[in-house]
Amino acid sequence: MAHFLKYSNPFGKTNLLPQKQYLSSTFRFLSLALTITLLCLLSPQLFSFFSSSSSSLPWLKSHMFSFSSFRNKCSIFRGNWVYNPDKRPFYTNFTCPEIYDQQNCMKFGRPDSEFLKWSWKPAGSTCDDLPSFDAAQFLELVKGKSIAFVGDSVARNQMQSLLCLLATVEYPTNVSYKSTDTKFRRWLYPNYNFTLASFWSPYLVKAHEADPNGTVHKKLMDLYLDQVDNAWTAHMESFDYVIISAARWFFGPEIYHENGVVVGCNYCLKNDIKNLTMAYGYKRAFRTAFKALLGLEKFKGEVILRTLSPAHFENGEWNKGGECKRTEPVLRSEMKLSWFEKELYLGQIEELRVVESEGKKKGVRFRVMDVTEAMVARPDGHPNHFGHWPHENVTIADCVHWCLPGPIDTWNEFLFQMLKA
Repeated sequence: MAHFLKYSNPFGKTNLLPQKQYLSSTFRFLSLALTITLLCLLSPQLFSFFSSSSSSLPWLKSHMFSFSSFRNKCSIFRGNWVYNPDKRPFYTNFTCPEIYDQQNCMKFGRPDSEFLKWSWKPAGSTCDDLPSFDAAQFLELVKGKSIAFVGDSVARNQMQSLLCLLATVEYPTNVSYKSTDTKFRRWLYPNYNFTLASFWSPYLVKAHEADPNGTVHKKLMDLYLDQVDNAWTAHMESFDYVIISAARWFFGPEIYHENGVVVGCNYCLKNDIKNLTMAYGYKRAFRTAFKALLGLEKFKGEVILRTLSPAHFENGEWNKGGECKRTEPVLRSEMKLSWFEKELYLGQIEELRVVESEGKKKGVRFRVMDVTEAMVARPDGHPNHFGHWPHENVTIADCVHWCLPGPIDTWNEFLFQMLKA
């Protein structure tokens, strides 16, 4: 495989304007970009057509607005992975003791390390290289501030990556209310008066088991889609940045409640309940979470949506022998999001766009950390079976979480640039 991954043209070969030969190539491009943008703004149906037909989806809209030359902007989230033989990880499992075993690939004998030598390079003529993470500068940016990661274990995965990256400058003090509760953690960097916290809420909304006797991985859950999970929102007013995400837990069987009644379910196998897709519950959970943050009287911080992190099970489903044993990135033409992952991705973006304008009125900024395109190409970054000792009887591969160190560290390089903007 070539060590330089090709960038796909989001416009493909579609020609929307009759091109006259006397027009310069620059004017033709400006006309095309401006017309596509105006048409999509004026006609949602037209945008929907492009969204369903483009080979580079689900990122067409972001490409158009990021790379239109008249806007002269660059998106750090669009690009490709470039091999860098001299690249070294910022930390190891020896220098960062906070890596959970499940993501501690090197501790448990992963034999290859070439997957650590790829750097994300934003595409486009106006894009500079993505700067490497600078722990000292990051801590200066967040001096006297606080960041909360809200979501599931992949959110915690990113938080631990940030802990490890910052450990090159200062290691924090654990100031968790309950130091033994790994689902709610809080760290303080005394020299910078900076607080980093992680809040466990895989559904973001109120949820409990509908069938306590269900199997571990397929428990039927009651989700109250219009009621936020107070376990995390009760603490948010004191935070300057809230990085919110969720995904994999929505793939299980769920019964959806709204306004005090059951409105449907996903994969619940109950004939008397209307069958709805997981995207239905997913969108509404984000809607409720965003509105809850807007409703907090004292919250004037910044909300960052970290987009869907793709899984990479090959040769079978997750519970039927699926694995992720690749050792380098792939071309985007080789791996793409599944149709339902695209639906989830677009749904969470849509819900954030809805609250953006209202957030501005209340002094709450909503932004997107779009990791999805970059991570689709990284099936090599998961623990696979290197999250436990070989003699342990664990048959299910982990193709959801990310090795530490690994490509997930790039998410915090994205965060670093977002904080500087």
